[in-house]
Amino acid sequence: MAESSSSEPISPRLQRVARLAREMPQGVLTTLAHHIDLALLLEAYRRTRKDGAAGVDGQTAREYAEDLEGNLRRLRDRAKSGTYRAPPVRRVHIPKGDGRRTRPIGVPSFEDKVLQRAVAMVLEAVYEQDFRDCSYGFRPGRSAHQALEVLWRRLMAVGGGWVLELDIEDFFGSLDRRQLREILRHRVRDGVLLRLIGKWLHAGVLEDGSLTYPDAGTPQGGVISPLLANVYLHEVLDAWFEDVVRPRLRGAAHLVRFADDAVIVFACEDDARRVAGVLPKRMARYGLRLHPEKTRLRRFRRPRSGRREDRPGAFDFLGFTHYWGRSRRGRPVVRRKTARDRFTRSLRAVRGWCRTHRHRPLAEQQQALARKLHGHDAYYGLSGNAPALARFHYEVTRVWRHWLGRRSRAARMTWERFARLYARYPLPRVRVVHSLPRTVASP
Repeated sequence: MAESSSSEPISPRLQRVARLAREMPQGVLTTLAHHIDLALLLEAYRRTRKDGAAGVDGQTAREYAEDLEGNLRRLRDRAKSGTYRAPPVRRVHIPKGDGRRTRPIGVPSFEDKVLQRAVAMVLEAVYEQDFRDCSYGFRPGRSAHQALEVLWRRLMAVGGGWVLELDIEDFFGSLDRRQLREILRHRVRDGVLLRLIGKWLHAGVLEDGSLTYPDAGTPQGGVISPLLANVYLHEVLDAWFEDVVRPRLRGAAHLVRFADDAVIVFACEDDARRVAGVLPKRMARYGLRLHPEKTRLRRFRRPRSGRREDRPGAFDFLGFTHYWGRSRRGRPVVRRKTARDRFTRSLRAVRGWCRTHRHRPLAEQQQALARKLHGHDAYYGLSGNAPALARFHYEVTRVWRHWLGRRSRAARMTWERFARLYARYPLPRVRVVHSLPRTVASP
């Protein structure tokens, strides 16, 4: 998975870059590479994960740190002189959705990650001045939960309205590199940075011993990829919707985007259908294609009666199913629960872990499962999602009991026996971590 941008303050020199970009919203910046000095590379190294998988060269973060300053000096010199050669990324596959499909992820070398992080920090200082409020993915100080809260508020404000779910088919694999370079040159014309980006885009992919050179896309997993994706979609979707589309609509409309996942909320049906009709053409202009089955326009109006034809649909966004329910006062309210595919995938991962580690000491298993449950609750612990959280905790308990019963054929793990064991090694209780403000939680 790509590393997200840090929310820590940037250096005074990058603050000056950000101020200059903010004061020149239509200007082009030509000299940025001199900011990639030893100090910035040291900061980039500090922000780079040290426990990630090794790239094609097999070098670990620990090995790189043995001569850290010397390695960073040589990296700086090669990057600025143009002699740096971007190594191919090692491709692996991780489960996607319900676990039946996989998503390709590129694993760059550790040194490549450091240099990508440094370049991303410089470009981030520029483009953070341009990005719109509707964009939340892989941006400093922004998160998926903020996107979910804003979406909730928009839905409540328009009474649900009409929701257009956008799913860009194989976005990271189909991104048009030529158009990406043109978009970058609208704002940045530093030869060193553009040359480095070009090398990363054309570095090649190593999978099962075979090296290939795709002619489109940017590898998922690269540190620079999320920023490039945001730059591309800022031009393709965000700025176009905010500046061209929304002023022409009859009613309210709001876009919420997290990386390549997006939804648009409309107050009026005719607005929604007009935008849904023109979006495929807009995407095709930039070499992108909307998934024909996953891109859907849904009626999501607040329910007004108990008739079946008046019941609104539901939609998924960022791992949650959004649907209409009732508040404690009995009023209609948008609720969120863990999406079915995310629930299944998370439980499948726990099942695989319990099967593999069932012979480990009970205390060790209990601690590992507790960490998994805490992590699950940290993301899915939204207001109103307690039933799904409780069900997940219960299913994890059942899975644990099942695989403890497979440790030996001699002693069967009954629920009575497991209850005694569980009293000694309990798992954590459900935690609702993210609560909506009281002023809007119970309309």
